[in-house]
Amino acid sequence: MWLSAATNSGPDYAQVESIERAATYRDAALLAQAEQLPVASAYLSHSFEYQDNPSFCGPTTAANLLRSTGRQATQKSVIVGTGVRTIFGLLPTGLTLDEEAALLRHATGAQVTLLRDFDLATFRAYLANANDTTTRFVVNFHRGPVFGRGHGHFSPILAYLSDRDLVLVGDVNRDYGTYLVSSARLFEAIDTIDSATDKKRGLLRVDFGTATPVISQPPK
Repeated sequence: MWLSAATNSGPDYAQVESIERAATYRDAALLAQAEQLPVASAYLSHSFEYQDNPSFCGPTTAANLLRSTGRQATQKSVIVGTGVRTIFGLLPTGLTLDEEAALLRHATGAQVTLLRDFDLATFRAYLANANDTTTRFVVNFHRGPVFGRGHGHFSPILAYLSDRDLVLVGDVNRDYGTYLVSSARLFEAIDTIDSATDKKRGLLRVDFGTATPVISQPPK
């Protein structure tokens, strides 16, 4: 997904106004409100890991998801035993949505549901469960519709402020960090084609069945 998306001409997003100019993008009060919600707290009470290179957004997202449940994981450890192979420390084509789902099933042992080809109303219905501590969501999106640049990417959804219709994304790229984006803009970025598969991007829902703990200190 990484190099294939980067080298494919695809749509031109150069004229898209980046959400970085939106007042809500990193509004301190709204960020604080979102970060106090239970799933966000579970993620941020641990040391949030950032990807070592542009191809590792999928494994890094999986590692942070595991950390949010109190389990130790790194972007390198989560691919052990999965069949995911690196070349000189890189994943030359990244991971597709289906491959990320398989990685998460192996790493978590939980039920992982792949969600794609949905509309905005359905996306908002999914987001209604984003603050449920029995559940985690991973988003696969193209940066173009939200930032006017970039390519396909994975990151965890940390929270949803339903009253403001804002999604808290825990971006695993340190250059972006944690930010707020409207559900409509994030949906536009999801509702794009991954050139590696010719399929829509989407969401992964990980269901643990019981509430996962919020731990005040990161695992050693």
